Amino acid sequence: MNILNSPPVLAGFKTSFTVSLFWIGSMIVLPLVMLLTTVLQLEWHTFWQIIVNDRVLSSIMLSFKTAFFATLINLFFGTLIAWVLVRYQFPGKALLNALIDLPFALPTAVAGIVLATLYAPNGLIGQFFAQIGLQIAFTQLGIVVALVFVSFPFIVRAIQPVLANQEAALEEAAHILGATRWQTFSKVLLPTLYPAMVSGAGMGFARSLGEYGSVIFIAGNVPLVSEIAPLMIMSKLDIYDVQGAAAVAFVMLVFSFLVLLLFNAVQNYLNRHFVSK
Repeated sequence: MNILNSPPVLAGFKTSFTVSLFWIGSMIVLPLVMLLTTVLQLEWHTFWQIIVNDRVLSSIMLSFKTAFFATLINLFFGTLIAWVLVRYQFPGKALLNALIDLPFALPTAVAGIVLATLYAPNGLIGQFFAQIGLQIAFTQLGIVVALVFVSFPFIVRAIQPVLANQEAALEEAAHILGATRWQTFSKVLLPTLYPAMVSGAGMGFARSLGEYGSVIFIAGNVPLVSEIAPLMIMSKLDIYDVQGAAAVAFVMLVFSFLVLLLFNAVQNYLNRHFVSK
């Protein structure tokens, strides 16, 4: 049956559906088509030479590696902070809850400058690490710090509503049956959070892959050492190599799409085997 010819659930469905398709097409599909068109102008061997260049491969691998570690860190601390915000009452809770969204509002370039200043060897925080021989700013570790900052809210905001909607009866039943606090958390509560954790991790990971503004100030941008893929793209655009930049962007897009598909598959699996039971 044709969806457009079926009785609409809400008034104005045809109009809103058409506008939605137009907006998605112009804002998402059309730019991707233009990117693909630019890449297709390259011959295969030229495209391949651009991608297998040592600097390009190194930058792509570094982007995925740092995004992966930043996501792992945010999974742990994001889940912990979401738990604190939902399960406990304390002075300043509203302020702490508002601070979670600060990375969304703060310009990424400003965040990069602030982080570089804080974690530089002579910075407020970096000087303590320098005393033990550990440098954060202008290294790959600095990139991870920047990505943790910009992607942190995704984890908290994905887990927080799920925790808030959990039924207290589950914990009471586990307690009555003799479960310890750790058993209640790990066997009863945590499995219900898995889909939200994967969803938040997927959004945070995707956000980290495309981050540019906050990273360039703290990374050091040393070729083959601390040069990320977005910086490689910008470097090619600076010398008007639009096709080379499009080739790198296309590879990042393909890999990012595959990673997001994997996250969605894992989330659907967890929904079927944990939440629905």
